[in-house]
Amino acid sequence: MRVHSTSPMVVVANRLPFMLGKDPDTGKLIRKQCAGGLVTAVAPVVVETGGLWVGWSGLHLEDQTVEIPESDPNDKSPTAGLKSSQVISVTVPRKQFDDYYNGCCNATFWPLFHSMPDRALFEADKWEAYRQVNAEFARLTVEAVKRLHEENPGSVPLVWLHDYHMMLAANTIREKCDELNLPIKMAFFLHIPFPSWDMVRLFPWDDELLQGILGCDSIGFHIEDYCLNFIDCCQRRLGCRVDRQQMLVEHNNRTISIHPLPISIPYDRFVQLAEKAPQVVKNNQQEQVLLGVDRLDYTKGLVHRIKAFETLLHKHPELTEHVSFLQVAVPSRTDVKVYQELKEELDQLIGRINGQFSTPNWSPIRYIYGCVSQDQLAAFYRDSSVAVVTPLRDGMNLVAKEFVACQVGEPGVLLLSPFAGAGSTMHEALHVNPYETNEFADTIYRALTMPKDEREMRMKQLRRREREHDVNFWLRNFLNTVDCLSDDEKSRPPGRLLPLREEAFNQFLGSYVTDSTRLALLLDYDGTLAPIAPHPDLAQMPQETRRVLERLARMPDVNIAIISGRSLENVRSMVGIEGITYAGNHGFEIVHPDGTMFMHPVPHEYETQLETLKERLQEVCTDGAWVENKGTGITFHYREVPASKQEALTTRAQELFKEVGITIHYSHRAYEARPPVTWNKGRAALYILRGLFGLDWCERVSTIFAGDDKTDEDAMRALEGMAITFRITKSQNLRTAATHRLPSTDAVLSMLKWIERRLGSRAPMGTNGIRSRTASMSSTGNRSPTHTPTPSSPKSISRTNSLNMEPNKQVMMMNETMYQQYLANRSSPSRTNSNSPPNSPARSPTRSTV
Repeated sequence: MRVHSTSPMVVVANRLPFMLGKDPDTGKLIRKQCAGGLVTAVAPVVVETGGLWVGWSGLHLEDQTVEIPESDPNDKSPTAGLKSSQVISVTVPRKQFDDYYNGCCNATFWPLFHSMPDRALFEADKWEAYRQVNAEFARLTVEAVKRLHEENPGSVPLVWLHDYHMMLAANTIREKCDELNLPIKMAFFLHIPFPSWDMVRLFPWDDELLQGILGCDSIGFHIEDYCLNFIDCCQRRLGCRVDRQQMLVEHNNRTISIHPLPISIPYDRFVQLAEKAPQVVKNNQQEQVLLGVDRLDYTKGLVHRIKAFETLLHKHPELTEHVSFLQVAVPSRTDVKVYQELKEELDQLIGRINGQFSTPNWSPIRYIYGCVSQDQLAAFYRDSSVAVVTPLRDGMNLVAKEFVACQVGEPGVLLLSPFAGAGSTMHEALHVNPYETNEFADTIYRALTMPKDEREMRMKQLRRREREHDVNFWLRNFLNTVDCLSDDEKSRPPGRLLPLREEAFNQFLGSYVTDSTRLALLLDYDGTLAPIAPHPDLAQMPQETRRVLERLARMPDVNIAIISGRSLENVRSMVGIEGITYAGNHGFEIVHPDGTMFMHPVPHEYETQLETLKERLQEVCTDGAWVENKGTGITFHYREVPASKQEALTTRAQELFKEVGITIHYSHRAYEARPPVTWNKGRAALYILRGLFGLDWCERVSTIFAGDDKTDEDAMRALEGMAITFRITKSQNLRTAATHRLPSTDAVLSMLKWIERRLGSRAPMGTNGIRSRTASMSSTGNRSPTHTPTPSSPKSISRTNSLNMEPNKQVMMMNETMYQQYLANRSSPSRTNSNSPPNSPARSPTRSTV
């Protein structure tokens, strides 16, 4: 039954739905039919909806242009109705395509995704070629979407990306379509296995890869195991919130649905081929034929099955001249050394076995190295007694399904590896582990000697399932996941994750924060406690968040530190809660509840450069740009600058930083100047924790850190393995060292409320609101209770990764009174934020060595 889509479809695949070749007589390009299941199912939908197909033509031409020919008038293939105007050919330079296709797709993703990491190569230049080719596919896909919107202004095109060649294109397509205000739906389907986290984590750019796939709205894999592997990777590598029961992943403020969609075959077409195919020539009518049909690839287990057949002949000599093995091996990647070596090994093995067991009238193995027509293949399927489909790893393997469809006469037996995706649904096949040679041989013997009634029963069930779940059933299920089926064909709509609630933090923190935990809570301010605002003074923390923090600050065994890029005085005034630690200017200035002050020294040369930079930046403080003074640093803000003037203004600002000799640190539409010393939020976080709890703080306290920008990544990396960390991010793809991601400041509030509820049974502190257990940073004594239960860590924790200050590092120690006097003696800046402290500190005689 024909499947109908309510959206015009743009298929994006590595190859076009047909091959291009040259007519030997005319020299002109002609189409050559592809018989794959994907083309059979999808091409008619593209034709019917007036969609487009984006792919590589298979040719490298000197002029980099390919004119797609129209189909032959006698063409009866599924692509016959696909006009040349519906095909967009991708052309890239030969070297770049080779690095992308052979260097990355086939040398990296193919072995890695088939769980054979020892065969995988990880090369940065090949990965870069993959990025570039995906960007070109994305560019042409956006052009295709524009065309469809022009032809059908009210439609919402469906962009369907296919396979491991296209795992990075989705985000580029989405971002560009959003810029052009072109609504689209996007889906991805992987035709090979998706491996477990242990495999994926070997890929050096795994976070970028996962986020590339998550650019789609719906993601399909063959079986549920692959879906769960992907969900697990998204949670463990990206820190995404997931729902395994509904198979949902939350990323960039979107909910992505994951679906098991086992691909199938055009069942009726194979039945028709089998009914008309000529008979297979046998040595005698009593001979039974074992059949293997595979690409010549190391994932297919060809050597293992031939060795199992050899073992069978040794164990059952009575099968001599009564059983033969017909192996069809389709050439693949013949220019790659590992495939050349595989062919050589297989040739030698088959030659040895034939030499050992052959008789004048019989050879045990018949070996076809080449392509076989569909008619001949259908005859092989129909007349074979046993199909041996035993890959070491396979996404689905349609050979098993094609064999079943062609069983129109005397029923045969399907021998199937559990490591093929088809093994999860084709239960009536005989399953065998291809690595166990003796068991393999015994299972082949069982198949050859199986009674007819058992063969009929097993094959009947297999055929019924494949007839009902054919390739159109697969396509219909896919279209339903993206809401592109007509109303009378729809089933339930895709699920959605509920908004993040307090209960969700049971998953993140349930085993880490218990009612007996001593907790250290380290938080950024802008973008974490307070939403990002056009001007820092407008970034106000919600009152509910303030009240929760106040209650947490009064709880025994809860220590809170705010570590911000703002100046110390500014962040203290913005938060305004007593009993907690404040760290300003990315941790260069720290003050504790008891008034103890820490200031990291800065080079005198930098102080001079900073004064010069502040003066020179005044020339670009126009159109809403301004400079915020943070004492030991400054920030040049351009959030309020009109978009049309930002490029010129920011270019000049960058030049000024470079001329003065100060490195730019990029922030939210701002450029920061920071002292050129080895100190950042990570070092500051470790310093605070060590001072509060001693050198073995990670054994005594559960630590949570939350932040939203690149400066917070320093703390996340420093605390990795010793704390649970959260990156607050909205609608952006980024690499993060955080354990989890949260979508907004509202989610941070939910986390704080969960912590309050979890620890709420503890007695509050005194009415003065000052914590009795506050610690001075001037001493390194242990301020932990004499007996504190050690919480379980989120990861494997190193017990020796404490902060070691360099012996010549100087710091400034002062109490609150001294600090206020120090502030009063400093000069005022020419232009600063009203809540920011003035310029960098002068030299102080109270400086001491820690």
